[in-house]
Formats: sequence, structure tokens, C-alpha cells
Amino acid sequence: MGTPQKPLILQQRVFMNYLSVEDISKSYGERLLFQGISFGINEGQKIGFVAKNGTGKTTLLNLLSGKDTPDTGRIVFRKDLSVAFIAQEPELNPKLTIEETIFASEKPILKVIEQYEKALENPNDTEAYQKAFDAMDAHQAWNFETFYKQLLFKFKLEDLHQKVQTLSGGQKKRLALANALLSQPDLLIMDEPTNHLDLDMIEWLEGFFAKEQLTLFMVTHDRYFLERVCNEIVELDEGQLYSYKGNYGYYLEKREARISTFESETGKAKQLFKKELEWMRRQPKARTTKSKSRIDDFHEIKARAHQRRKDHEIQLELNMERLGTKVVELHNISKSFESTALFEKYSYNFLRGERMGIIGKNGTGKSTFLNIITGSLTPDTGKVVIGETVRFGYYTQNGMAIKEGQKVIEVIREFGDYIPLKKGRQISAGQLLERFLFDRKKQYDYVEKLSGGEKKRLYLCTVLIQNPNFLILDEPTNDLDIVTLNVLENFLLDFPGCLMVVSHDRYFMDKIVDHLLVFKGEGVIEDFPGNYTDYRVYEDSTTKEKGLSDTNKPKNKWKKESDKAKLSYLEQKEYQKLEKEIANLEADKEVLQNQFATEDWDGAEIDRQSKRLQLLMDALDAKTERWFELAAKMES
Repeated sequence: MGTPQKPLILQQRVFMNYLSVEDISKSYGERLLFQGISFGINEGQKIGFVAKNGTGKTTLLNLLSGKDTPDTGRIVFRKDLSVAFIAQEPELNPKLTIEETIFASEKPILKVIEQYEKALENPNDTEAYQKAFDAMDAHQAWNFETFYKQLLFKFKLEDLHQKVQTLSGGQKKRLALANALLSQPDLLIMDEPTNHLDLDMIEWLEGFFAKEQLTLFMVTHDRYFLERVCNEIVELDEGQLYSYKGNYGYYLEKREARISTFESETGKAKQLFKKELEWMRRQPKARTTKSKSRIDDFHEIKARAHQRRKDHEIQLELNMERLGTKVVELHNISKSFESTALFEKYSYNFLRGERMGIIGKNGTGKSTFLNIITGSLTPDTGKVVIGETVRFGYYTQNGMAIKEGQKVIEVIREFGDYIPLKKGRQISAGQLLERFLFDRKKQYDYVEKLSGGEKKRLYLCTVLIQNPNFLILDEPTNDLDIVTLNVLENFLLDFPGCLMVVSHDRYFMDKIVDHLLVFKGEGVIEDFPGNYTDYRVYEDSTTKEKGLSDTNKPKNKWKKESDKAKLSYLEQKEYQKLEKEIANLEADKEVLQNQFATEDWDGAEIDRQSKRLQLLMDALDAKTERWFELAAKMES
């Protein structure tokens, strides 16, 4: 009956407005988060919301989801709009099981599946089974049931009878995601959806959101996620809202142009201000209508000339001790929990200046590995030898212990009123906090009132001011805003000591590290000479090569039919990095080849280094091929 109308309905829905935010503001006490904010969300939009920590990202999400109300203005929802909200820390009933949590939804089709699942548990009650079976047919629920089971399997929630109160933070996040997707809302609002997920799960979720016709509004620090999922970026910057109709790469390009224009206009205003200031100082006696108008204009010019962006960089001249020739040596270390081997007889010698990333699925032993290196855990077998000059700085997932009633500046003063820098210089606690993006007013806020990202930034400050020369960061990007991430990346690129990073943030890893330890599970750790994107290309090419029966298939794994001749913004950045990366890989390969002639390695070590050399050569081939492809696109 309704078939002829379907194309018309679909055409109308493309332009359907879901909600309108009209001139809203929100304050907490004397602290104004934002005011005069207006925008809309239409069906089919996948919006990434970008702002600095502490400017109200989570508060805005709470307003959109109905968990809070604005002080002024209003949010108008389309009638009967269904909204699902995934918070950073999901609020789930701890007394329910995983299955009960999912079936607590008001979605009718889930009620039908719930009755069918119960009927399957009591096969002797044929009447109840037949009734449930017929209901599945009547509601055409079979495909949805398949999706339901696939989703639970993908999110590793197979034990449906497990109580929520026994779940880890990551399991709760996955359950909240599954619950939201199964409810099939008109609008899905998400606050850091990739936190606590491993890389495989993030990439699956990324692909799912990219291909499904969903309407999304999200806050996430995962820049690859923004790049591949979102079709619009909305930025709250210096109290103003800016919208960019494109993905993250487009946003970066246009934002850079906007800031450049701002700086240019401010420069012109400063020149005009100097000219008008001279005129004002001459104090013209004749107050004509024209001169009064010029005086009014002067105040506007002055305000424009004194505008400045609050873009700071973390500047910290570490007073770190130089690393000696012996850094950290791992000799045949093993660690198991119950019957699960995390790693077995693993050996590695860290060299000065190493920039290592650690990846692997949750539960494969990454954090355990770090705890063994820093001495908070002992290996089952083997030993760890630490060089005399090594000073660890360990940023853990647990964060810092917050003392009730403690102010931000008091946290830093526990390390001293003055912090030593290079060449005998020093800096006050207040000046140090300013370098970590805490202004004078923020320094006297109570720590418990800070946003999640601000607490992480303060914790990072306490780690770095202890002048480590071996820095270990376990999931440092969680809860940090993109602005702070860019600042942190620039700081770490200049960090002169050893660096180890565990992170699910692929963009961060690509920029910071130059080789990986891949925790494969079942006690296996693989050393890979390259960043995360290099590793994915290598893994994909290896998988494809195993499945290829036709040897004439093209070897170019990078190029896609949809590639355009002109390089995108991110491709330009990639091209600029490739030459340096290729040169580094060539140097690493030459060093390793020379070591074969000079080092007295046993058979096992020769085998391990041979595999490492092959991986180096594969990574070098992949990067060189990519460089030629980008060069060809530039010339075409």
C-alpha cells in the first residue's frame, strides 16, 4: 500500500531537520562556558564537534541529549525524534546482566527477540516457542536478530549473563555502544566513543559508521575517526562557532586559512590603530560630527587591534640528565597470568633516542610490559637491567590521585615553588602552569572541578617536571582535546630522551613513533620498523598476497580508483614526511646490515635480526612506492 510513496519519503528525509540549537548559553557559578550558540542538525549529517578542554564540549552533549538544560535559549527537537547518548563513562544499571541491559530497551523488535531467546531456553514448551517464532516472522525480525548477534560478537559481549557490575570500563563502553546501535535511534550522540576500545574494534566501528546511513553528533579526539566518518566539523573557538562542510582534513585546511586571515586582519588593524592613536593624542579641539564619528571608530579599531588568539604551546626546557650507553636491557623476560602467557623469553636492548609505539588488543600485556620495565611488577623469568642514568617518567592510565580541596597550583607546588630548567635557570609554579595552558585564574580552581582533559593535562605536567629522560605514556590521548593533542605532539617531537607510547590514537602514533612493538597475543611480540599506518599497509599487503592466485594483479596497494590528481591537505602533509622517513629507514637498514658483520650474535639473534631487516626493507619499499605515487599525482 505504501510502496509508491517510499521514494518521496526518502527524498524528503534528506533535508529533514532533527533539532535546532537557538542562542543557548550555559554557566556554572561564575564560570561561563559558552553563550549565543546556534546551529542545527539535519538527517544524514555526521558532525564532529571540536573545542578545547574546559570550554563545554561534554556540557553541550548533555544539553543535546536532554540530560541538562541551557540557562538561556532553547533546543527544539523534531516531534517523536529518538535520541541515543553514549557518555564517556556510561551510566548502566549494575544489577542487570548484559542481556537484560539490551532488552531493557523500548524498541519493539528487541522485545520480540527477547521472547524468542527465552523460548529457545525452554524447547519443551512448544506452544511458547511457536508463538515466539510466529512473532519473529510477523515483525520480520530475523535479519535484526542476526545483526544483534553479530554486534555482540564484534563487541566481545558473548557472556550475556554477566552482570554489569563485574564489567571493566572497556566492556561497559562496548555494551553502551551495542545498546545504542541496537536501539536504532534517529540521532546518535557520542562523547569519546573510541575510548577504551582496541584498534581492531575502533577500525570496525569506523567502517560501520562510515557506510551506515546514521545521523551522528560526536566529540572525539581520534582524528582518523573524524577524517573517515564525519562529513562536517563544527568548532567552538574563542566563543565563536564555525562550521566546515567536509571531513577533518578539509577542516584543518580551512581552519588554517581562517586563522591566517585573522592574523592578517589583526596586523592591519594594529597599523591603523597606531595611526588613529596619534590623531587622538593630538586632542582635536573641534568636535565636529565627523570627528566624533572617527572617535567612535577608534574604539572599535582598538578592540580589533588588541584581539589575539589564545594559542599557546607547551614550552618546557627539560633539565634532563643525558642517557648513558646502557639504557634498558630486557633479558629473556616472561610473564603469565593464570594460564595465559603474555610474553615468553623476550629480549630487547633500548638505545638512546628510541621512539617506540606499543600496539595490540586489550589483554595482550601492554601495560604489564610497561610495569615490568619501570619496576612495579617483576617478571616470572628473566631480568631487567636499568642504566645508571635512566630516570623514568611514567604517565599511567589511572591518572593522578586527586586530593579533596586541592587547587591546581598546589599540585605543582608539591614539587617546589620554583622548578629548575636548563643552564641553572628556574621557573615559578605559576609560570610553569601557564606553559601547560592553565591561565592565572584557572590555577586557583579546585582540581576536582577541572574537566577530564584538564586533569590529564595537569597530570602530564607533574610527570614532565620531574625531568625524565625515559618517558613512558600509557594512553596519553584519552580525554585530551585536539588542540592540546597538537601541542603535546609538537613537544614530544622535540623530546631528546627515550619515548615509549601505548595508544589507540593512530594519528598520534603515526606522528610520534618510528617503530612498533606489536603484541600479537599468545606470548608473541613482533618488532616492526615503522609507524601504525606503515604496519597496516604491511599487514594488508601480506594478507592480500597470501590470497592472490593471479600473479599479474597490480602490486600497488595504495592507489584507489577514486584518487584525484590533486593532493589533498593530508596527502600534502604525508608527502612532506615521506622523504625524511625513507631516509631514516635507509639509515636504519645500513646500520643493521653493518651490525651483521661486526656483532657476535648467536643463531637465535641472527634469526631475529634477519626478520627485522626484512621488515625494514618491506616498510622501505611501501614508503618509496607511496612517495612515487604522490609525486606522480603532483606532476599530473
